[in-house]
Amino acid sequence: MTKAIIEIRNLTRMFGSLKAVDNLNLTVGEGEFFCFLGPNGAGKTTTIKILTGLLRPTSGTAVIAGHDISTDMVKAKQIIGYIPDHPYVYEKLSGREFMNFVAGMYHVERPDLDRQIKELMSLFGIYEYADQLIEDYSHGMRQKLIFSATFLHSPRIVIVDEPWVGLDPKSIRFVKDYLRARTQEGVSIFMSTHTLSIAEEIADKIGIIHKGRLIAHGTVDEVKAKERNLEDIFLQLTAEEPEIPLPR
Repeated sequence: MTKAIIEIRNLTRMFGSLKAVDNLNLTVGEGEFFCFLGPNGAGKTTTIKILTGLLRPTSGTAVIAGHDISTDMVKAKQIIGYIPDHPYVYEKLSGREFMNFVAGMYHVERPDLDRQIKELMSLFGIYEYADQLIEDYSHGMRQKLIFSATFLHSPRIVIVDEPWVGLDPKSIRFVKDYLRARTQEGVSIFMSTHTLSIAEEIADKIGIIHKGRLIAHGTVDEVKAKERNLEDIFLQLTAEEPEIPLPR
């Protein structure tokens, strides 16, 4: 049995009276590619922000490789790489300067750091823009820069929130293959996505969340056992109750 590296236990997050995440229990194993699915507002991004230490849970815990994200945040963050749906970058830095800045945050002081920066930026097709200011980068280029920076400190867990925004089909194919290859090296991927066909193609396990609650979890085959494809089961499980027409 694969050892769990992410353990979510009875996790709840309230925003006033709104329960964004409702008693969520979930584990992700070492080297597992996990895809987190759900409609807009289901609780995916809230869960991810808790896992990355950007939000605190109202109750329950999230444990990252044995470190409680609420009480042992620094050690947990040291082994996480985070790729948000909207890249946060310092626009007055060049791509190379940003990479060095991120390396400094994670205390990456390898003698071959310059070579690694070149390799990563080249892998994601942006090294020729390394000395250009980020303010001149397109959204897709910024996303590729975040991907490049994420792997500088060799994270054991990579958490990705809807990574395909702004990427062309060739880049999407490369990112899928690259993330899949990292799992073969033992890296765990926790990815939120709306792209069901991609989840069906690459995920070891999927979880479907709806209104803050986990309503399906398992391998793709297990989850879609009663349907022909993942889209059918997703729409079935997340269907809203029909509205009752008001009397005229």
